[in-house]
Amino acid sequence: MNNTQPASLILLGYGAMARGLHAALRERPTAARVAAVVVPASALHDTQAELSAMGAADIRVATELPAVLAPHTSMVVECAGHAALQIHAPHALQSGVDVLVASVGALANPTIEAELRRAASAGGARVLIPSGALGGLDALAAAALAGLDEVTCSSTKAPAAWRGTAAESMVDLAALTQATTFFRGTAREAALSFPQNANVAAALALAGVGFERTHIELRADPAAQGNTHRVRAKGAFGHLDSTVQALTLAANPKTSMLAPMSLLQAILKRSCVVGMS
Repeated sequence: MNNTQPASLILLGYGAMARGLHAALRERPTAARVAAVVVPASALHDTQAELSAMGAADIRVATELPAVLAPHTSMVVECAGHAALQIHAPHALQSGVDVLVASVGALANPTIEAELRRAASAGGARVLIPSGALGGLDALAAAALAGLDEVTCSSTKAPAAWRGTAAESMVDLAALTQATTFFRGTAREAALSFPQNANVAAALALAGVGFERTHIELRADPAAQGNTHRVRAKGAFGHLDSTVQALTLAANPKTSMLAPMSLLQAILKRSCVVGMS
C-alpha cells in the first residue's frame, strides 16, 4: 500500500457498527478515508441525507458494489451482515480488493466460505478477519501451531441483546432473574443460529481448532453491564484463559464497542499507522 495517501475504503452497510467506524476514521483522516458506502435501496436516500448533514456529501452512496469500486480502492469493509457479505464480497475479491469482514459468522456457512475462497484465489485478494470483541486471538493462533486439545468460549449478554434472535424461543428473556445458559453447541451451530450475536464464535474457530471442535456457551444475564466473552483453551502449549468485558454500542446492544474498533485497528495496522492520531 502507498502510505503517502490515505487508504480508500468502501463500507458495506451504514448501521451502528459502520457509523462507529466512520466516526473513528474521521478523527484519523491521514490514515484512511471512506470513499463510498453500499446500502440496500431502502436505505439509499436516508444514508445520503445523513452523510450530507455531517459534511460528507462527497462520499458516494450506491446499492451495488460495482458502481463505486474503483482502481484505487484499498479495501472493502463489510458491516452489513451475512447476506451482504455473500452478495458483494466475491466481486471485490475477484477484482483484487481485500475484504475486511465484521460478520465473521458467515464463514461458518460452507457455501459462503467456498465462494469467498474461490473469489479470493481468482483475484489474488484476501479475506481479513478482525479480532472483534475478543482478546488473545494471536495467542490462540500460536497455540494452535503447537497443538490444541480444547477450546471453549462462554458469551454473556443482557437479555435485550438477545431479543430478535433464536434465544427468544429457548428462554423467556423478559422473565429472567439470574444468568441463564440457553445454548451449548459447536462454533458452527452458534454462528449460524445467532448471526448477529456469535461472530466471536467464528473468529475463535478460525484462529484455533475449527468450527466443529470449538465449543460455545451463550448466556443471558439481566445483571450484565456489557458483553462478556471468556475463552479457555488447553493443549501442548499449556493453558489459556482470557476474559473480555466490553460495553456495547448505544445504538445496538448486540454489538460490543470493541467490534468497530477492531475493524479500525485492522485498517490502521494495514496502513502501518497503529498508534498514530
